[in-house]
Amino acid sequence: MIPRYRLPEMEAVWSDEARLANWLEIELLVVEALAELGTVPPDDAAACRARASFTVEAVAEREGVTRHDVAAFVDVVAGTIGPEGRWLHFGLTSSDVLDTGFALQLRAAADVLLAELEQLLMTTTRLALRHRDTVMAGRSHGVIAEPTSFGHKLAVWAFELDRDRDRLRRAREVVSVGAISGAVGTYASVDPRVEELVCSRLALRSVEASTQVIQRDRHAELMTAIAITASTLDKIVTEIRHLARTEVREVEEPFAEGQKGSSAMPHKRNPVVSERVSGLARVIRGHAQAALENVVLWHERDISHSSAERLIFPDATGLLAFMLRDVTWVLDGLRVFPDRMRENLDVGGGVVYSQSVLLALVGTGMSRDEAYALVQAAAAAAWDEGASFRAALESDDRVESRLDRAGLDAIFDPGRYLANLDGVFDKLEKLPVESAPRSATESG
Repeated sequence: MIPRYRLPEMEAVWSDEARLANWLEIELLVVEALAELGTVPPDDAAACRARASFTVEAVAEREGVTRHDVAAFVDVVAGTIGPEGRWLHFGLTSSDVLDTGFALQLRAAADVLLAELEQLLMTTTRLALRHRDTVMAGRSHGVIAEPTSFGHKLAVWAFELDRDRDRLRRAREVVSVGAISGAVGTYASVDPRVEELVCSRLALRSVEASTQVIQRDRHAELMTAIAITASTLDKIVTEIRHLARTEVREVEEPFAEGQKGSSAMPHKRNPVVSERVSGLARVIRGHAQAALENVVLWHERDISHSSAERLIFPDATGLLAFMLRDVTWVLDGLRVFPDRMRENLDVGGGVVYSQSVLLALVGTGMSRDEAYALVQAAAAAAWDEGASFRAALESDDRVESRLDRAGLDAIFDPGRYLANLDGVFDKLEKLPVESAPRSATESG
């Protein structure tokens, strides 16, 4: 069975009922605009609004005959209206309805994504502030480097999520456009004022120019914003997966009572939700490639984009909303082990303080080359022989003559590495986070 990685809110956006309801509203608004402009008798427009209806099943049955979705829809709706139904789709081409309706769905999907992202941003910010002073080893190339704080790591994520939010907001605006311009987009069969009236009533912007279809660079922009956000989530959960490894074990995903990590090994607590997010991010990045390919169409229009879009946009928006809620769940219940972080920070007797020792020795007048060789040798003894880095320093006459115990204590104090991070957290506290319209729910 293929799992359905989609929230109910997103299912509603992409349902056949919602899609056809958008089409109906566009068709009726066009008739009403034509009535305002004197083309359609007002009573006929009123009759269309009062009687027009459809069922998904009736449209699907008719499409089996027409082999054209919009033509089938128009036939069904016109049949429910009566003689006045002749004004339906007057002067339009299918893309007027398809693309303008698609814009409504994309905008609604973006709103779901932004609500979920807001919740994750709130959770990440709260956790970052809680752990601003939780010291841990920073790592580069997977190797411990210098002390940092878990809160600082989370703050970096929060600011990236904020940029993702900005990208999604911008992309939402870019795709929130409609076109009622007729075949090849010249307005030859429909007054441009119809487009203005319809788009205004749908709270869409009227596209500057179209060639029967709205240009797909807009849609590619939204998809790439979705893919970048998915990659941010992948980055977050990949870090959690690394920190949850047995040898590290500085954090752990929530693990529910009765949950089983393995069918064979009862001890296992695998970061399965984080791994799921990583896997789904790969799918979304693949959809971004398809969206970029869709920018290139033949002449004024072809429909090579259509088949791909019907798959990739419901899928990508649905997956990202699901992933956002997954990561919110992980961070909201994340188990953090400060004592273990401190143990890892002290590995090798404090090799993470090697640069501070180097700088201190240089500051006393020792040449940088000599100081580097001295500190590197002490660190090598810690790495290769299981010795203590600090003990090796204390037993070296060249160090003892320049740095007393109090000096070394100050160097080996991890708290001083956090002294200049207040500015980061000041900015984090000012980050605008709106109250999301839902509570985080367990999805793992």
